[in-house]
Amino acid sequence: MAIMLGADIGGTFTDFVAHDAATGRTEVWKVPSVPSDPVQAILDGLADYTGRTALGHLRIGTTVATNAVLERQGAVVAYVTTRGFRDVPFIQRGNRKHHYDMSWVKPKPLCQRRHCFELDERLDAKGRVIRPLDESEVRKVARAIAAMPEIEAVAVCLLFSYLNPDHERRVKAILEEVLPDHAVSVSFEVLPKWKEYERASTTLADAYLKPVVGRRLNAMRARLDDAGITAPAVLIRSNGGEMTLDAAAATPVQLLVSGPTGGVIAGRHVAELAGIDHLVTLDMGGTSTDVSTVLGRRETFTTAYEIEWGVPIQIPIIDIRTIGAGGGSIAWIDKGGMLRVGPQSAGARPGPAAYGQGGSEATVTDANVVLGRIDPANFLGGQMQLDAAAARAAVTRVGERVGLDPEAAALAILRIADNNMVGALRSVLIERGLDPRDFALLAFGGAGPLHAASLIREMGIARAVVPNHP
Repeated sequence: MAIMLGADIGGTFTDFVAHDAATGRTEVWKVPSVPSDPVQAILDGLADYTGRTALGHLRIGTTVATNAVLERQGAVVAYVTTRGFRDVPFIQRGNRKHHYDMSWVKPKPLCQRRHCFELDERLDAKGRVIRPLDESEVRKVARAIAAMPEIEAVAVCLLFSYLNPDHERRVKAILEEVLPDHAVSVSFEVLPKWKEYERASTTLADAYLKPVVGRRLNAMRARLDDAGITAPAVLIRSNGGEMTLDAAAATPVQLLVSGPTGGVIAGRHVAELAGIDHLVTLDMGGTSTDVSTVLGRRETFTTAYEIEWGVPIQIPIIDIRTIGAGGGSIAWIDKGGMLRVGPQSAGARPGPAAYGQGGSEATVTDANVVLGRIDPANFLGGQMQLDAAAARAAVTRVGERVGLDPEAAALAILRIADNNMVGALRSVLIERGLDPRDFALLAFGGAGPLHAASLIREMGIARAVVPNHP
């Protein structure tokens, strides 16, 4: 039987697990990620793997869609909607992130107002046609979009189209005819459900991602083929399922929490093996920490996910909370002289000061090295030698600014990072009426087990579970 291989492309490292069902042998390894070229990390990880020619299945978890939205690196999108509703993406909801901050400004949507177009059509609340679609008007809008060379994708969200998709279906056909080089997302395919703003936001996100994700997935397919890796590749969906590369390119919004989802699925498996009913997962990597819950040995789902505040994605997604606290999170001093940790990260390159790759800012990893919690000679399974002196120098510089010696500064950095993670754990447990004493903490990711003991002590969680290969 062929070998099954899983790859998780993280912000700092890319992890691999290969399982040979015939022999029962499992191999685990990791390589540094290449943020500018995620596919390269997969090729680097498989370069010396002797079983690469026997691969039968390749499962990949990726944050390519998440990063494209958070870093605003997606496509320029045109938005087409029913007359009178072009401002839905801009009005958003009436809630505020900071209730008492008078200078707070709503986040910008994934399109610009000058790229929004209206069609004089209308359905009623039962999906019956009030005003028929004028196809000549659709062609006029398509020509206007064609005259804007910066636009790469079109999102179509007509009023009540989830009840009757005929108008949207025809609009899509005309746009694809007139604009053959543009990606088109229509709401009746992306999210055929009520709630106009959420449907518009989700459809916009899908269109925003299509060109960039499509290009990267096509490049992934070509480069894997060139490397002689012929095993069928699938991507982890945000709901825990799988998608082919073609399906992912067609509906990339389904990839938004692809990477973290794999950890929650593994958490459910661990709960079954260990006989644990309720589990809270803590995936602490180099850049961020993801937390979720497994209740009754089942993952928890949500349709109220926000990729960032004010950008709701209403598709079914495993409920994951993410914060900017990882091994590479940078310690810094704010304007008030207070020590902070994250959300900025040193990433894979240059990485923490201890990596010896030119990084000079103190990170959570450097603090763990200073306190002796990480063996510099056995990092990455002995593949990477850490520079303990560089780590100490970086932590010393931060400590001097707040009057702390290196050890005290390192401990303060870890306590702040722990406090940030406690906040995330509270949000999925206590704030939902769940008693932490009923749960076990599954700590994984490159840095998770280092913080497990302090987190369960602070939260009152019953016990911590650490996998053999976290």
